[in-house]
Amino acid sequence: MSKQSFSQFIAAPPRAVYRTLLDPRLIERWRVPTGMHAEVHEFDARPGGRFRVSLTYEAPGQIGKTTPRTDTYHGSFRELIPDTRVVEVVEFETTEPSMQGEMQITTSLEASEGGTLLSATHERLPPGVSPRDNELGWRDSLGKLAKLLAVPGTAP
Repeated sequence: MSKQSFSQFIAAPPRAVYRTLLDPRLIERWRVPTGMHAEVHEFDARPGGRFRVSLTYEAPGQIGKTTPRTDTYHGSFRELIPDTRVVEVVEFETTEPSMQGEMQITTSLEASEGGTLLSATHERLPPGVSPRDNELGWRDSLGKLAKLLAVPGTAP
């Protein structure tokens, strides 16, 4: 199991970024790689609160971890520090042993001139999760988050 870190500058204040991290309607818009769509089934944004999300490939022929075209994951919020940090424990719903196991994602927000520097650290990636694919997916999603919050009137 491995560890990865990514960062993204977002032209919005930490408060707006934090609120977007915890809004299930907005999660469906940004926290999904290109070529997939997201559906939030459950989302209780409080310490100990649970969530469940499905990411479905739009193109046929893509192989999901849960069903032939879908990756479903569930987890809980371990720590929520307003405008500063979100710690999640996440696990794929799969029968594939190499994809099983709890991952931890820590998202930290730091005020920066003109916006926020978001840093995301992924720990305990299961051995079947390609670090390269994980990085590409997260960089894509974080880019969507930055674009979403750059649009006037979009920030919660």
